[in-house]
Amino acid sequence: MAESEEEVDVLVQRVVKDITNAFKKNPNIDEIGVIPCPEARYNRSPIVLVENKLGVESWCVKFLLPYVHNKLLLYRQRKHWLDREALVDITCTLLLLNPDFTTAWNVRKELLQCGVLNPEKDLYLGKLALTKFPKSPETWIHRRWVLQQILRQSSAVGCSRKHQGEAEQADADRSQQLSDHLARTLHQEMGVCSDAACRYPSNYNAWSHRIWVLQHMAMGNIKIFHDELSLMRPWVSMHVSDHSGFHYRQFLLKELITELSQTPTSTSSSSQEHRPSTVLSSSPHYHSHGHANGELSGVEAAGEDQSQFDLTKVFQLLQQEMELCSDLIQSFPGHETLWSHRRHVFYLWHHWRSEYQHHHCSSSTRGRESVHINDGNLGLQKPSEDVVNGQRNAIEAMEVDGVSLSDLRDSKRLKRGSPPPTLPSEHSFVSGILDSCCNLEQRRFALAYRKWLDTVIGRQI
Repeated sequence: MAESEEEVDVLVQRVVKDITNAFKKNPNIDEIGVIPCPEARYNRSPIVLVENKLGVESWCVKFLLPYVHNKLLLYRQRKHWLDREALVDITCTLLLLNPDFTTAWNVRKELLQCGVLNPEKDLYLGKLALTKFPKSPETWIHRRWVLQQILRQSSAVGCSRKHQGEAEQADADRSQQLSDHLARTLHQEMGVCSDAACRYPSNYNAWSHRIWVLQHMAMGNIKIFHDELSLMRPWVSMHVSDHSGFHYRQFLLKELITELSQTPTSTSSSSQEHRPSTVLSSSPHYHSHGHANGELSGVEAAGEDQSQFDLTKVFQLLQQEMELCSDLIQSFPGHETLWSHRRHVFYLWHHWRSEYQHHHCSSSTRGRESVHINDGNLGLQKPSEDVVNGQRNAIEAMEVDGVSLSDLRDSKRLKRGSPPPTLPSEHSFVSGILDSCCNLEQRRFALAYRKWLDTVIGRQI
């Protein structure tokens, strides 16, 4: 055991070097940890590398952490000089043991801006630190800073490509490489967030970071948001008390509803609201039909058909989410998180229905569509009619999962889904829970939910 200051310095320098060599020996290390070991029993390195796992014996931490901490502070105070390679090694060791030391992350920011480090290396270090400290706020903050640097680099290349007329093929290849790189980075960030959420329950920092990533790297991409919602379904089913996870699911629902509920644009009118370019590739193509005063253009017809399909998707999303809430509440009684999520989903449904009705009632004077929504059914009816020999034959609307849609060429009926959630149906659900459940917490949450329905939703109808 080292006793003098010189012996401690030699020991710590050797440990720092062993950690650096471990990463050189195995660049695929995916987890770090501290091995309980009160004292050094053998004359060997306290750094243990087994497969892709890196361990540090606990007896050396009390020497190692103060040493690298003081070295870095002396460097920042300009009392001690360290070359760039030493800074990289010391900050790496320090952050693996204490990732909430902001100064170390700031030093690495400077090294990254100088080109000594690349962004991927810092993301990798943060990923390892989160395996031991999954809630470290400074690590998540640094990850967002690094991702912003990557996005700026991508934007800068995109702008230069617009202003250059030569070497178009090379620019296209470079742009495709950047797009693939951003897609891989997005996928890796989702994996890091999932791992951290599993290691620490209700990990608010991890879920907030996941939201930030989608807002800055995938906003407007409906497919990514929909895939995330599908991916989260089994996760929340196994973590029914994780409020942060359900909050992330609520974020996905709100973003999907916002994207799908936007009014489609027409290329012939620049005054209409711009819609994100990302649309569902599975959108069906309907045919345009004549109005009494003429035929719609192909763009207008396609826009209306796309709008009908998107609104059907909104209805299906909310309907499926209410069914998930019902299943989880009945299968796992006594979890307040599930009742809070149901309250949020029903409010989303109620708010979306009211907003949609208000918007389309105000636009019905243009003669494009008429919307009738009530508590029992969501009807979307278009005034499309065929004029034959002066006789107007109205076309019956096709019902799709409770949504009434006009389709003049296709008589196929899709499978009818369960009715939309309504205030009476929610009261019936609560009554069924109260009649069949003996769990005191479940009854308390059910009564609180019923009171919320009466005091909040009931007064808005």
